[in-house]
Amino acid sequence: MRFLLDTHLLLWVALGHKRLGRAVVSLLTDPENEVLFSVSSIWEIAIKRGLKKSSFLHDPREIRRQMIANGYDELSIQSQHVVAVDSLASLHKDPFDRLLIAQAIVEGVTLLTADAIIARYPGPIRKV
Repeated sequence: MRFLLDTHLLLWVALGHKRLGRAVVSLLTDPENEVLFSVSSIWEIAIKRGLKKSSFLHDPREIRRQMIANGYDELSIQSQHVVAVDSLASLHKDPFDRLLIAQAIVEGVTLLTADAIIARYPGPIRKV
């Protein structure tokens, strides 16, 4: 299967956070699975780090380097992803999360998230 990490999961993976449960670690380490991270998440980390948001104080360059070094694939932002945001219900206001949802739908990958609001969207989303 192909999985796309939401931004918080990306940070938890990169930082080895204890909130990652066994089930998530199993999905991420299964060699049959392809795990992706979005340019949108790196962008979000960079912007929120600049705003001094407490959960986003990590260097986005280092997070990106680490994800690539660990074999995760980077998903670029395409215009078709951006256009797909327009068709999403207004359940979630965060533009980065909305873009991740749209990317998952367009690419046919399962978005892994710990966010209950994101998980309410129809489509390939799995709350972990």
